[in-house]
Amino acid sequence: MRLRFADCVFDGDTREVAREGRIRPVSPKAFALLELLIERRPGAVSKDDIRARLWPDVHVSEANLANLVVELRTALGDDARKPRLIRTVPRFGYAFKAEARPDRGSVETGERAPRFVYRLLWGRREISLDSGENLIGRDRDAIVWVDDESVSRRHARISVGEEGAIIEDLGSKNGTYVGDRRIRGTVVLSDRDVVRVGPATLRLRVFKRTGSTLSTVKERPPK
Repeated sequence: MRLRFADCVFDGDTREVAREGRIRPVSPKAFALLELLIERRPGAVSKDDIRARLWPDVHVSEANLANLVVELRTALGDDARKPRLIRTVPRFGYAFKAEARPDRGSVETGERAPRFVYRLLWGRREISLDSGENLIGRDRDAIVWVDDESVSRRHARISVGEEGAIIEDLGSKNGTYVGDRRIRGTVVLSDRDVVRVGPATLRLRVFKRTGSTLSTVKERPPK
């Protein structure tokens, strides 16, 4: 997952944060905190949830978390008095408040085109999946926007990378299904798998890139 917000770029694959085009040093714990806040945006994350994620089964003082927030704000150029990125929720926790969007990098990066192309078929619609995170839900920023009350705002996500396409339910109330099975945790998807989210039935198609053309996959993408 690679996201751009304000003058910053968050890269979940390389575990790096850049601001104004320069990599900013952040500790692994601070990066994990930022990752959690981004995952749960724009919702607020309680201090208890943060401690459970960053320090499972370990008791730490309140100052440990406060110091991580200071470290992040310094790296991201955020001001605690007039926050643009990380909002303090008094007596509760923190929230990521910036507008974030997928960052696909520039054509000058010299990156090779991906070997496989992933698309979701939904009725007559065909939705291309980008490398990184592809959100499914009632959030209008979702790649697959399902406007139905049975669907959570951030219902599920399909992550596309070198390992293929992986779907994960994001704690939705009514669940995410692959075929007839409600998934738990992450599931690797294959060509023609059917994904159900609320009233939406989505079929994954995987194409192999051959030069400037696409062909139907005969071999399964790498897992």
